[in-house]
Amino acid sequence: MKLGIIGSGLIVQEFLPRLIGLDGMEVLAIQGAPGSKQQIEKLCEENNIPHALIDFEELCQLEIDTVYVAVPNFLHFDYCKKALEKGLNVIVEKPMTSNATEAKILKQIAMEKECFLFEAVTTLYFAGYQKIKEWLPEIGTVKLVKCNYSQYSRRYDAFRNGEVLPAFDPNKSGGALMDLNLYNLHFVMGLFGKPEEVKYYANIERGIDTSGTLILNYEGFIAECTAAKDCSAPYSFVIQGTNGYIKTAFPPNLIGKITLHKNDGSEKEYDDGMFMNRLIPEFNYFISCIERNDLEACLKKLDESITVSEIQTEARLNAGIIFPADQQIF
Repeated sequence: MKLGIIGSGLIVQEFLPRLIGLDGMEVLAIQGAPGSKQQIEKLCEENNIPHALIDFEELCQLEIDTVYVAVPNFLHFDYCKKALEKGLNVIVEKPMTSNATEAKILKQIAMEKECFLFEAVTTLYFAGYQKIKEWLPEIGTVKLVKCNYSQYSRRYDAFRNGEVLPAFDPNKSGGALMDLNLYNLHFVMGLFGKPEEVKYYANIERGIDTSGTLILNYEGFIAECTAAKDCSAPYSFVIQGTNGYIKTAFPPNLIGKITLHKNDGSEKEYDDGMFMNRLIPEFNYFISCIERNDLEACLKKLDESITVSEIQTEARLNAGIIFPADQQIF
């Protein structure tokens, strides 16, 4: 994979040293906004990346085959669309797009161009997540699922003081549902599929959800997904069944150690040890798929992302949270 990175924010800064060390990966450039040129040059120098750019067209003229889109949410669609139309594979940070309509448009272009399109959601690629799938039958009939990913954001302090950063800006597709609760959604729907009904109860300030709880109704059980950026709480992810429960040590973007507790008192534990390197499993998967030209595997993951986006979009709109990108829906 010859990779061009679009964006130079915190997630890129955190993961870049690990990315450049992956087998099958060659990072050729970072492209960002003109105002971030100095930061891009510094990142490239520190990580031996040959090109620091501020122009997308210039990036595409390099010998790259894949772009990693790591910019604010509202820019995802445009960058992904432009890259796919040029025949480039795309890895885009979650959420893939502002709404499900945009996600479906990108899927159509990717299929026409026979390009790979992946949403980067760390949850789905951990060995610990696969172990949870393996253990599910052991807890009997599932009755309740409870997830809480609450993490006080320093950006909320700015928001309260009148400074609206992208994380809390409805014009930039922000909010708790689009960020932390998306991990909860992928975790639950990756295990149980699409719910029969969804309802979002949100704390809304100035048109954006600073925290909220999603209720997903499945046949025979309820999943409760809570996420907050305006308050904090211990991380919690528990699947409760008639024969026992499964819990994780960390939130769904990390998972960490998982425990299976049976009603008879017996326990099993598993830890894949990857919570400190959460990007590695997903990027290894992306590299492998592209090297094998396994478009079928990519399409399966893409369809899962679109289904999650459909539920997320429905919940958000029903709660009255509207983004500029939603104009195409109405």
